[in-house]
Amino acid sequence: MEMPDPHGPVLGLEHVRSAMVALVGGKAANLGELMSAGLPVPDGFCLTTEAYRLATARGGQGLQGDGQQEQSAGRSLASVHQALNEQARNRRARNGQAGNGTAHGDLPVLAALAGRARDLIGENPVPRDIAAAIGEAYAALGENVPVAVRSSATAEDLPSASFAGQQDTYLNVVGAAAVVEAVRNCWASLWTDRAVSYRAELGIDASTVALAVVVQRMVDATTAGVMFTANPLTGRRQQAVIDASPGLGEAVVSGSVNPDHFVVDPGTGQVLERRLGDKRLVVRPLPGGGTETLDVPNAGTDACLTDSQAADLARLGLRVEQHFGFPQDTEWAIDHDGKLWLTQSRPITTLYPLPERAAARAGTRVYLCFSLAQGLTRPITPMGLAAFRLIASSVARAARFDVPDPRNGPPPYVEAGQRIYFDLTTVARSTTGRRIVPRVFDVMEARSAAVLRRVFEDPRFSVTNRTPIGLLRHVVPAAVHARAPETLLRALFRPEAALRRVNSFSREFGKSLELGPGATPAERLEHAEFLLGNRLFPIVPAVLPLPALGFAMLGLTGKLLGGHRWDDLQKVLRGLPNNVTTEMDLELWRLATVVRDDGGSSAVLRNQAPTALAEQYNAGQLPAVLQTGLARFMDRYGQRAVAEIDVGMPRWSDDPTHILGVLANYLRLEDSSLAPDVQFSAAEEQAKETVERLVGEARSRGRLRGMVVRAALRRARLFAGLRELPKYQIVVGLAEVRHQLQQVGAALAAAGSIADPDDIFFLDFSEARQGLNGRKTGAAGGDNAADAQDLRSLVRRRREAYALELERRHVPRVLLSDGTEPEAVPSGGQGAAPAVPGTLSGSPASAGTVSSTARVILDPVGAHLEPGEILVAPSTDPGWTPLFLTAGGLVMEMGGPNSHGAVVAREYGIPAVVGVPDATILLSNGQKITVDGAAGTVVPG
Repeated sequence: MEMPDPHGPVLGLEHVRSAMVALVGGKAANLGELMSAGLPVPDGFCLTTEAYRLATARGGQGLQGDGQQEQSAGRSLASVHQALNEQARNRRARNGQAGNGTAHGDLPVLAALAGRARDLIGENPVPRDIAAAIGEAYAALGENVPVAVRSSATAEDLPSASFAGQQDTYLNVVGAAAVVEAVRNCWASLWTDRAVSYRAELGIDASTVALAVVVQRMVDATTAGVMFTANPLTGRRQQAVIDASPGLGEAVVSGSVNPDHFVVDPGTGQVLERRLGDKRLVVRPLPGGGTETLDVPNAGTDACLTDSQAADLARLGLRVEQHFGFPQDTEWAIDHDGKLWLTQSRPITTLYPLPERAAARAGTRVYLCFSLAQGLTRPITPMGLAAFRLIASSVARAARFDVPDPRNGPPPYVEAGQRIYFDLTTVARSTTGRRIVPRVFDVMEARSAAVLRRVFEDPRFSVTNRTPIGLLRHVVPAAVHARAPETLLRALFRPEAALRRVNSFSREFGKSLELGPGATPAERLEHAEFLLGNRLFPIVPAVLPLPALGFAMLGLTGKLLGGHRWDDLQKVLRGLPNNVTTEMDLELWRLATVVRDDGGSSAVLRNQAPTALAEQYNAGQLPAVLQTGLARFMDRYGQRAVAEIDVGMPRWSDDPTHILGVLANYLRLEDSSLAPDVQFSAAEEQAKETVERLVGEARSRGRLRGMVVRAALRRARLFAGLRELPKYQIVVGLAEVRHQLQQVGAALAAAGSIADPDDIFFLDFSEARQGLNGRKTGAAGGDNAADAQDLRSLVRRRREAYALELERRHVPRVLLSDGTEPEAVPSGGQGAAPAVPGTLSGSPASAGTVSSTARVILDPVGAHLEPGEILVAPSTDPGWTPLFLTAGGLVMEMGGPNSHGAVVAREYGIPAVVGVPDATILLSNGQKITVDGAAGTVVPG
């Protein structure tokens, strides 16, 4: 169909392309793309967003009816936009950041504003010239042709967000007048309650949205439905998932019918899974317009698609995916002649991105998320990723692996969703790797260990290496070079000397990181790269043998005592000395006790917001006791942060808001018996009593056995706390790297290359260096490789991508190269159902039982935790642990018995369960729960 004016209010779909989203909306843009690719799309046209804007404009030129009334209506719609945006700003101000969801109290206000917008559109007729253009385009389709009238929003069907079902669709519309009325109803549906609240939650400016409308010839379908070109449940690509039902596809799309379900391999056409639904409801078109819904009993006995049709659909879906370049969620129909039609296509927004290097490696690969293993659910900044690539290369070189380009990381290193993954395919194919790695994760992140064991059962990862020779060839030289055997022997026979040596090494390590004054920005950048690539990792093998020996001694004690003694042995680990994180937390508590006794300091902490206090601290204007005490704390621990393994994250010394909020929480603790230092001392005493009891038990079975157990437990307590030290020292190094990069960022900002000094954390080292040299950059192989972009544009795009990833709630622990998330694949043998309905299960982490209210916290910065509440978190790192001092219990989605949160919980003696899937989603604030840290359960009520 040729349209007379391709730039007017109406465009034929054959003129529409993907770049025209602002003009035609996401649905029409995608349909136009399908049509341009020669794919089967019903004829039709699009009413552009310009038509919507004209119909709702202030001026009202060319509108039917009273012009003054329409001008007033337009002004009123603009006032609705302003009110909606004000609501969004207030919400973000209350939450402290975007993306924390629409508060329940906002919904009535949003609904009232949405209703006002709908009324304003419904009260005014469609402008004459637009109505005439609709009639002309409709007539070109044929006389009184049945059509579908579908909303097509500008913020719809985009890769970053799916607005499916937010606006209205009208089926089997017949006659020009009915089409015009359906168009106006679609315009009004831009302001449904659900659409308004969804946009508010995503922070979309109400004044920027507009609605286009697609009008398409109806397909008189015998069968219709939806098809995903990748499996949305498991994430697996190249696997079409089809839901089908007789009649129009509305029954399937709306969820009002149980459809037939097919999973098909589009390459071979093989139907991998078939499940018949009852298909009791069928939507049919009515003569003259409209639809009817019929109840059809016994429709579930036969499939509504043949295997051949399912295979043809899967192959069609593959063509759609190949055209767009990423998996698609499509709607389709089969007419009475058996022809396949596509009526819609949009990106599948829920799939986790594939690892960047996955396509370059042959066969199916398995990747483990290192970010989650470190307790980090949020994405990592581009500079943070660049830093990790250098550190990972340093580790690989120390183990004598080939690293062609350290800036790209070693070959097993990959990134997906701005998070770090490692290729464990070699581990999966090795007998030694299968034995060691899951056991390590049993105590670090227990659910990852369980998922890995499931992966090892997959025949695609069958064992090909049955000897440890290859591993030893890399590990032994690295251990010898780091003098690990010498460290272990010293710790075994002269434990105090080993401890003194490690402490001395740590002090010297910190001093060696600094760069002298007067360095140029280029020298600072070079120094930051040098630290990451050469200085940070050596601290790990220098310290790690000591805590490893400590836990080995604990294991030896268990064997000597016989039986399962985990409850006793974990008590030995309470109140551990030499734990830098515990020392930090107790130091902060001591500061709180000093502040409590100072009237001025206590008053400002109790009555002012942490953000305001942070500004006063930076200006040196807090009460003297608080100002000097906090400065002393920052001098020792200011390099720490939440998500501190990301060099792009502000340190506490950059922004003390979090610490000031924690101090304010500490002041709420009134019961002196619950004071953290009292609790820690009690835990230490309990540990000593347990040691004496276990030694006595061992001595009763032989004097030598008793001596060995005493020596083993002494070393366990002396060294186990040092497990925090290697990471702490790396964080010290990262803080120095950040300090150098901040000064480089200041130089780039002064030169106008970037807008803000912190923008440097959205570059990598090569790009920062090119910026210092005054050249534009194109990230080779990155997101602007096709043509060079200046640094400001590059930073802006990366900040937008980072903000989108911050919204992601679910990150796969283990991911296959075809997109499959093994944890999401159903498997049998899940064990008995929980005894209490709703019980959540995880890994026991710290024994004890507590019943209290849950407090779900996704980000500890600015978080409020009342004393005794149970902290429910996705994961924790040392930046979270100040909250532990007043928590009554702990529930984490990630972690194992020896993960950071579990260790600190045991030391503080609070019950903890870790590795509880979706705990932050299934539990809610204020909900009464019981945490059993020995059984590993969380029971509601």
